[in-house]
Amino acid sequence: MSEKTTTAVDRVRTEALGAMEQARTLDELDQVRVRFTGRKSELAGIQKSMGSLDPEQRKQVGQAVNGLRQEFDAAFEARHDALARAVLGERLEAERLDLSLPPRRVRPGRPHLITQVLDEIVDAFIGLGYSVADGPEAEAGAYNFDMMNIPADHPARQEMDTIYVSTDDDVVLRTHTSPVQARVMTTQTPPIAVVVPGRVFRADSVDATHSPVFHQVEGLLIDEGVTLADLRGTLLAMAQALFGPDREIRLRPSMFPFTEPSVETDVSCGFCARDGAACRACSGTGWIEILGAGMVDPDVLDACGIDHQRYSGFAFGVGAERVAMLRHGVRDTRDLYEGDARFLARF
Repeated sequence: MSEKTTTAVDRVRTEALGAMEQARTLDELDQVRVRFTGRKSELAGIQKSMGSLDPEQRKQVGQAVNGLRQEFDAAFEARHDALARAVLGERLEAERLDLSLPPRRVRPGRPHLITQVLDEIVDAFIGLGYSVADGPEAEAGAYNFDMMNIPADHPARQEMDTIYVSTDDDVVLRTHTSPVQARVMTTQTPPIAVVVPGRVFRADSVDATHSPVFHQVEGLLIDEGVTLADLRGTLLAMAQALFGPDREIRLRPSMFPFTEPSVETDVSCGFCARDGAACRACSGTGWIEILGAGMVDPDVLDACGIDHQRYSGFAFGVGAERVAMLRHGVRDTRDLYEGDARFLARF
């Protein structure tokens, strides 16, 4: 029984080593391992039968089986390493880079849509001879409210509308870019012609049309003999620069604390030709509101140290997000802030 079993072990050794040499892939090699050393293999059957042998025979067969396993494991590791190196070599050859080839075209980056709009508005006014001014985003209440003719009991000064940095020192996150008007008028002498791009802050909840952080461009012109007609001509030039040379504007009476008279400005709708009476942009009226403006209130001029008897001027403020949404048909202002590259790549 022992000699017969030992002969079977030798036969399994010959077949297993030969099968490993013939394996050409790692999967085939693993099949050889299962076939000759798995739970249902002939070698496993030999080990199970050892219980019926006498001690001396069991010792001989056990030595033969252990020798086979050691030899099989060594041969398996060697063959596995050889096949793995071959696979790696084939992969490296397939993935070899030809450094003489030109690189793949990488899509160039571009400014964010809001940045594009801000730059276009500023460029339009630089072309008209305006300069660019800037001011702090954390602003003193004196500049943000008092010098803009907004009294202490005005609703805009309540915390439900304004974000206060310090209530004791009356420091706020500016609610508009108008404080820069006051800073310019108190440090420069007329004639003054500036535009002020920048972020502003309101205590608003985020929804499709509102955000606590948004962008404005403020415009200010102070000189002798400035009239509402000058304001209209300036706003028309801006509207045509932003929306197209065929656009018209209209002014409607309104009220702002720092301008008198004050106007709301509408631009003629450019979507009606496509959407007709069902136009969602203008609700079929043919006009879209884009900004507020007006002649600088004499009280504001006086508060800033400018003689309102000699000088007059106009001011306006336009929202960059609103312009971007109107120009490109964006329905939800949140799309402008979420950083989705698929959305931003359209512009």
